[in-house]
Amino acid sequence: MTCQEKILSDQYVDVLTDFQLNDAIQVPKDLDYCYQNIDSSLGIFYIKRKQLPEIDTSTYGYLYIPKCYGLMSDSPGTSREKYDFNPLSLINSGILAVQRPPLSLTGRGVAIGFIDTGIRYQEEVFRNADGSSRILGLWDQTIQSGTPPKGLQYGSAYSREEINMALQAEDPYSVLPSTDTIGHGTAIASVAAGSNLQQGFTFTGAAPDADILVVKLKEAKPHLRNYYNIPEGVPCYAGSDIWSALYYLESFAQTFIRPIVICIGIGTNLGDHAGNAEVSRYLHVLSARRNRAIVICGGNEGNAGHHYEGNINGDSSSPWEDVELRVAEGEQGFLTELWGATPHLFTIAIRSPSGELIPRIYYKEKQSNNYSFVYEKTILTVGFALIENSSGDELITIRFINPTPGIWTIRVFSEGNRGAANFHMWLPIRGFLQSDTHFLKPNPYTTLTVPGFTENAITVSTYDDKNNSFYLNSGRGFSRTNRIKPDISAPGVNVSTVLGTRSGAGMAAAITAGGVAQFLQWAVTEGNDPLVDSINIKNYLIRGASRSEDLTYPNRDWGYGRLNIAGVFDWLAGFS
Repeated sequence: MTCQEKILSDQYVDVLTDFQLNDAIQVPKDLDYCYQNIDSSLGIFYIKRKQLPEIDTSTYGYLYIPKCYGLMSDSPGTSREKYDFNPLSLINSGILAVQRPPLSLTGRGVAIGFIDTGIRYQEEVFRNADGSSRILGLWDQTIQSGTPPKGLQYGSAYSREEINMALQAEDPYSVLPSTDTIGHGTAIASVAAGSNLQQGFTFTGAAPDADILVVKLKEAKPHLRNYYNIPEGVPCYAGSDIWSALYYLESFAQTFIRPIVICIGIGTNLGDHAGNAEVSRYLHVLSARRNRAIVICGGNEGNAGHHYEGNINGDSSSPWEDVELRVAEGEQGFLTELWGATPHLFTIAIRSPSGELIPRIYYKEKQSNNYSFVYEKTILTVGFALIENSSGDELITIRFINPTPGIWTIRVFSEGNRGAANFHMWLPIRGFLQSDTHFLKPNPYTTLTVPGFTENAITVSTYDDKNNSFYLNSGRGFSRTNRIKPDISAPGVNVSTVLGTRSGAGMAAAITAGGVAQFLQWAVTEGNDPLVDSINIKNYLIRGASRSEDLTYPNRDWGYGRLNIAGVFDWLAGFS
């Protein structure tokens, strides 16, 4: 098989590495694999599944298993047929004010990259006045008939010239077959970088003159979807493909010439919620480079009931806490994670809805165990990582297969250290679960989705700018280790897109990404601060944010305040 075939085949498992393959690393001669270098310290092995154990945290190491990421916008509002462009979200973010003279910031000379469901490249909002495309590059991971991007080995990469050729054809898709059947990526790109339509109705995005870069992610392999029990028909994207997408976007960056904003409108609840997940690690590397900005949505998990925080009093006579989990009818299975703070040692016991008990399960190195019941069809797989390899904290994974509906009780024990023992648990994101599966006593905080806890990136929560109220579904901070996240809040309710109005975290990230492109035009393209990176830009946004007098900042909901691009320049001019 070719390397491309191995990357795409379900018979090969993706294994992430935090090192480069080189001559000093001895790979077994009989190992059937392909290797993809990603960055100076990252790579992906694609290894024959029959030569490896089944996917398991205890065997592989948590960091090296790709996570499953989902879309981060709620259901659409009005359809395109009922479309009526409303610029209020751009006005309230200070974006339209700086589009006008004297600043005239429209994203000129800046590229915005989207890693999502693709783009409907024929839409007028992604074209110049002469009908040519504003899309600088498009990599469709799902199409194998074309040429992959340089340095990568699958998918088809299309240049602006090839897109323009397709647009001139009677049937563009017969020339360039990539499209966005879901619409999520198209909507986000239009909010961040849509331009004025020449016919029909008026529309503008935040940065209407920015170049556009797009990666259409392929679906995660069936065996990975099965491991995470992702429901049929629900989009799920592997962290390995996101790594490759970031590598592709980074290839377009030209320091001092073409700065890049990377907009992340996808997320997951898998990970330590402290910035150490696999995608966070690569984003952290990119965010430290000059002329790059990383904007990440905060997700829609704040009101889902998918997070539990516990504190066990080790000084009491009962050093445990009972976590009650309601499983809905029809739930096929899911993975939940427990992250325990060092130096405490956590163990668990589990009681089913019928009352059957799995006694206290103790840590066993490099081993996960399956548990079944007499009166239940449920099978549980419990794995331990006493010192998880990216965070250093303890991780317990509990995988439910065919869970009996009803109330499950997970008794969490702490031992080996006196004093309060803090732990967190997360269920999968909405969409990966039935709506009625949730913790009975959830905690709405620390519900930003991963990779939103990436330290140097700009993480965005969501508010409703119609009345300046916080969006009920928005993810909230801080991180599990009390690092300040989110950084800023942006409008994300009933936002106008080229496909109608949409709500959710993806919209807030798109508005912010467009605003950041405006700032990068001023800073880099126009030479006012050509050395900026994502850290600097984040602090510019914080300086210019709108804040309410009745709130204390930083805030677990709002971060440092509401996005205000005009406020950044008011601050620079000494007006505030």
